[in-house]
Amino acid sequence: MSSPSYSEIVEADGHLIDSRLLTSVFDKVIERGARYEVLEFTIGRTNDEFSHLQLRVTAASRDGLRELLEELMPLGCHPRPEREARLEEAGDGFVPDDFYSTTNHRTQVYHVGRWIDVERQRMDAVVVVDRGRATCRMLRDVRRGDLVVCGVDGIRVSPEFQERDRLGFAFMTNDVSTERRVEVSVARVIRMMEEVKSNGDRIVVVAGPVVVHSGGGGYLSRLVRQGWVDGLLAGNALAVHDVEHALFGTSLGIDLDAGVAVDEGHKNHMRAINVIRGVGGLGEAVRQGNLRSGLMHDVITRQVPYVLAGSIRDDGPLPDTVMDLVEAQARYAEVLRDAKMVLMLSSMLHSIGVGNMLPAWVRVVCVDINPAVVTKLGDRGSSQTAGIVTDVGLFLHQLATQIGDAIAPGRERSVAPDTVATGGHNA
Repeated sequence: MSSPSYSEIVEADGHLIDSRLLTSVFDKVIERGARYEVLEFTIGRTNDEFSHLQLRVTAASRDGLRELLEELMPLGCHPRPEREARLEEAGDGFVPDDFYSTTNHRTQVYHVGRWIDVERQRMDAVVVVDRGRATCRMLRDVRRGDLVVCGVDGIRVSPEFQERDRLGFAFMTNDVSTERRVEVSVARVIRMMEEVKSNGDRIVVVAGPVVVHSGGGGYLSRLVRQGWVDGLLAGNALAVHDVEHALFGTSLGIDLDAGVAVDEGHKNHMRAINVIRGVGGLGEAVRQGNLRSGLMHDVITRQVPYVLAGSIRDDGPLPDTVMDLVEAQARYAEVLRDAKMVLMLSSMLHSIGVGNMLPAWVRVVCVDINPAVVTKLGDRGSSQTAGIVTDVGLFLHQLATQIGDAIAPGRERSVAPDTVATGGHNA
C-alpha cells in the first residue's frame, strides 16, 4: 500500500529562464524532498513575451506541502485555480500565527473574486485588507479587528525579472568586485539617474559621515544644487561633520585640505553642535546666516526633504535629529515613498534599514569601500542592489565631474532665499 501524498497545481509567468527562476523552483521542490511534474511550459517567443509554467508539486504531508508553497511563492508561483485570500482578525500589534509575511516584490491578493494590488510594498510586513484595498503594514501598526491575509491561498507574487540590458548595468548586480574602473561604473549610474529624472521620478540619497570625512561632501552638495537629489536620509553624524566642516574647515578635527589634525580640533564637532543647538536647529541656522555653506545648507535652501535618524552613540544630538526610533523609521519611509532610485553612500546600518523599506522595483546603487555591505543588502533580500566597491569620496568626485554643470530635468537652478525651510526634520 502506497503512503499518502498531497498535491497542488501552481503556475508562474515571466522571464523564467534568463532570471533563473525556473531552476530555482525545481531546486526548491527537491530541497524539500517533494516531487514536481511539469504539466505545461511555454517559452516566450520574443524579448518581451513571458514564459508560462504550470507545475504539479507533491509532498508527503499537508504541512510539507504548505511549507513548500510558501517557499515557491516568492519565486512567482501561485496555486491554481484562484481561491479567495483568507482574512483573519488581528490584535493590537500582533496577528495570527500563520500570517503571510511580505517580500519586496509586487504582490496581489485575490479578494471578492478579483486580484487587487498590494500598496506600499515592502518586505517583512503583513497585508491588511480594508474596503477593497490591500496595504502592507508593519506588525507594530496593526490594530485589533484589522483583517490580515493568512495562509497561502489567494496570494500572487511577481518577482522583478532580470532586465536583459538594464542600461549595461546588469553585470554589476551579479557580484561584488573591486576590479572595475570607477569611471565606467559612474557613467552607468549617471545614465540611470538621467532616465529616472527624465521620467519625472525621484532619487533619494542615503549617506554616512564618511561622505564628509572623505572629501565627498562638496560634490554631493553640487548634485543637490543641480536638482539630482530629491531626499536625504542620514544620521546625526553626517550633519555634524558637515556643519563642522562648514564652520571650522575640519571633520572630526582633521583639516580636510591639509589632511592633518589641527590644534584642539578634537572639540570642533562639539562646537558645531553647540552653534546649531544655540539657534534651535539647522533650518534656523541657515535662516540667521550662521550656516552659509555645506551639504545641509544646500539641502535646506533647495527644500530637499531630509531626515536624520538618531542612535545611542550620538553626541548632542542636533535638534533636527529624530531620537525616537519608530518615528525615525516612519519619516524615512515617507521620504522614500514613490522614489524610483536610491543612492546609498557608505552607511551600512542606514543602507540596510532603507533596503528593508524598498520595493524590489526601486533601483539601488550602493557605494562602499567594504564589499560586505553590498553583500549584506543582497542577503537580506535587496537583490536589485548594484554594488560599487570604492572610496565614496572618489566616487562622488567622479560623479560630479562626469555630470558637470548639467541641471537635472524638471528642476530650477535655484530657490528664492525667503523660501528656506526652518525648524526640524523637513520631512
